[in-house]
Amino acid sequence: MSARLDGKVAIVTGAGSGIGRAIAVSFASEGATVIAAGLADGLGQTVELCAHAGGRAVAAEVNVSNPDAGEEIIEKAKAGLGLPDILVNNAGIGGAHSIYDTEDAELDLFLDVNLRSVFRISRTFVRLCRSEGRGGAIVNIASAQGLLGFPNNSSYAVTKAGVIGLSRQMANDCAVHGVRVNAIAPGIIETPLTEERLRSSTRFRAISVDITPLGRAGRAAEVAAACLFLASDEASFITGQVLAVDGGASSTVFRAPANVSQLT
Repeated sequence: MSARLDGKVAIVTGAGSGIGRAIAVSFASEGATVIAAGLADGLGQTVELCAHAGGRAVAAEVNVSNPDAGEEIIEKAKAGLGLPDILVNNAGIGGAHSIYDTEDAELDLFLDVNLRSVFRISRTFVRLCRSEGRGGAIVNIASAQGLLGFPNNSSYAVTKAGVIGLSRQMANDCAVHGVRVNAIAPGIIETPLTEERLRSSTRFRAISVDITPLGRAGRAAEVAAACLFLASDEASFITGQVLAVDGGASSTVFRAPANVSQLT
C-alpha cells in the first residue's frame, strides 16, 4: 500500500515546534518531501525527526511576516525538491489582550504574522499552481477562537477569524484551477507553550480545558492527523471547509465563568 502523500512536496510554515512540527513529521512519514519553514529555532530538529520517520525534509529559514516570504520558500523548493503540491500555513503568534488593553501596534503585529502572511504565501502558491497548470491543496491552521468569542484575546481571535474567511474565499477563487483550500480550527492543544500556561494560570485553564466537553487538551498529533487528511487525495472533493479539532468546544454553549478576568 502506497503512502498517502507519496511523491508530494509539502510546505509547512511554523514547523520548528508544536503543531507545525507534528504536521511536518506526519507528512514525511506518509511519503512527502517537506519544506520545514519558519524561524531558525527548532527547524533542524524537525528535519531530523522527519528523517527518522522515513521521509525527507529541508529547512527554509524565513520570517513569514516578510512580504517576500512566499517567494523565498517557493524558490527553496524549486532549487532541488520540485514544485510544491501542498501548503500548510501554520505559523502564528498568540498571547493577545482584551480590546481595552490592545494598542494598534499589537493588532498590526498579529495581522502581519497571523493573517497577512497566510494571504501572501497562499497567493504565491496559487499563482504558481495556475501558471504551471497543476492543482494543489492548502490547509490553513486557524483556531476555535476564530469561530467563537473568547475573553481577553482580541487580536488573536480577529486574525484567526480572518484566516477562516480567507480560506473560504480562496476555495471559491481557486477551485477552477484545481486548488483546494480548507482550514482547521484547533482548540486547546498541548504544546510547550500551552503546557506552561496551563500549569501557571487558572484563568487560561478556565477558558480552554474547562470549556472542552472531552475534558482535556488535544495533542499536536491529532491536529496533524486532520491536516494529513485534508491535504491528501482522500479529501479530493472537500474544499472551503473548516474542521474544528477542539474536543467539542465549538459545539457547546458552556462558557468560561463570569469572573474569568479576575483569575490569575
